[in-house]
Amino acid sequence: VDAGMPADALLVDPGFGFGKTIEHNLQLLRDLDRIAMMGVPVLVGLSRKSMIGALLDRPVDERLHASVALALLAAQKGAAIVRVHDVGPTVDALRIWEAVDRRESDRERNIDG
Repeated sequence: VDAGMPADALLVDPGFGFGKTIEHNLQLLRDLDRIAMMGVPVLVGLSRKSMIGALLDRPVDERLHASVALALLAAQKGAAIVRVHDVGPTVDALRIWEAVDRRESDRERNIDG
C-alpha cells in the first residue's frame, strides 16, 4: 500500500506446500484464522497437495475427499479464495456449510434479538 498499490488489489497466499514441512503446513492451517484477521483476503491452494499424500498415504488421484475437507476447513478459518482442482465437489461442500452456518446465524439472531 505504501508503494502505491491499492489495498483492494492485495491478497495473502501463505504458500501451502512451498518449502514447508508437513508440520509447517498444519500449523499454517491451524493459524489461518489469525492470518485472515489481517484484513486482506486470504487465498489457499491445498488441493491434491503432497502433504495429503504423506498424511494419508494416497496417490494424487485419490486425494479428492481430503482436498475437499481442507478447502472447507480453510473457508471456515477465513480463507476468501480456495484454489482447487475438483470444483464441483468443493462447491457442493461449501454450499452445504454456508447453508448450515447461515441458519445457525439466523437462529442465534432470533435468540439474541
